[in-house]
Amino acid sequence: MPSRTYDPAKVRKALTAQVEALAGAAHTIGAEQRALPSGLPGWDVHHLLVHIALQIDAVPRLLARPEPAATKAEVDLSTWARSTVTRAEKLDEDTRTEAARTPDAAARIDEAVEQLEPVLESAVRPDLLLPHPFGAMRALDFTVTRLVELVVHTDDLNRATRAAVPLDRTALAATVRLLADAVAAKAPGRSVELRIPPFAVTQCVAGPRHTRGTPPNVVETDPLTWLRLATGRTTWADARKRRVLTASGDRADLSAHLPVLG
Repeated sequence: MPSRTYDPAKVRKALTAQVEALAGAAHTIGAEQRALPSGLPGWDVHHLLVHIALQIDAVPRLLARPEPAATKAEVDLSTWARSTVTRAEKLDEDTRTEAARTPDAAARIDEAVEQLEPVLESAVRPDLLLPHPFGAMRALDFTVTRLVELVVHTDDLNRATRAAVPLDRTALAATVRLLADAVAAKAPGRSVELRIPPFAVTQCVAGPRHTRGTPPNVVETDPLTWLRLATGRTTWADARKRRVLTASGDRADLSAHLPVLG
């Protein structure tokens, strides 16, 4: 499957919108809410907010480092998504350390936003390579991964605090598509059609290829349910039970391939 392309101007606009929404919301969350469980193991909402700050200023941090020796990208977006689990422990450790020394998570997010703003032009350059821990990665692609992180954690924050932080439509669309592409890369094939209207349709899972008419194996769900399935926030069985996911056909069970983002 060919790599999906993302428009730099749209990515920049979406990142700015999602960052601004989170920064504004962080200042409305009181001490009692910051102490609530975030839904992520061992993290309260304070940890989650600090982690969000770290995801924002990851862009200026990588841009400040020397370009890698590689002459072309070594890591694409699907590979990034499927590799995040290998750094889960390190990210957890970094978040706990930063949270312990951060008295004001909202101010920490403001600081991250301040560092991001001057480098936004470079952040969406498709020709610039960044020294990501997984290998050389295009700056534009890395910035798309920030959309994914911020959309996923905005949803975490909303569920933990019952807030209503808006999800930028372009950021949500990019997140849904990237996670759909990741499951297609993890389970390559054309026997199952995965539909996440209105943002994505893809085929995955090895088996007989469908070419005409209604596919015999179809999975369909909404964007928020998909990102929760793809990131392990909910389970296949729970989504089926709540009737927010439909799956028809003998091969239309993707539970063995989920989550795709650690």
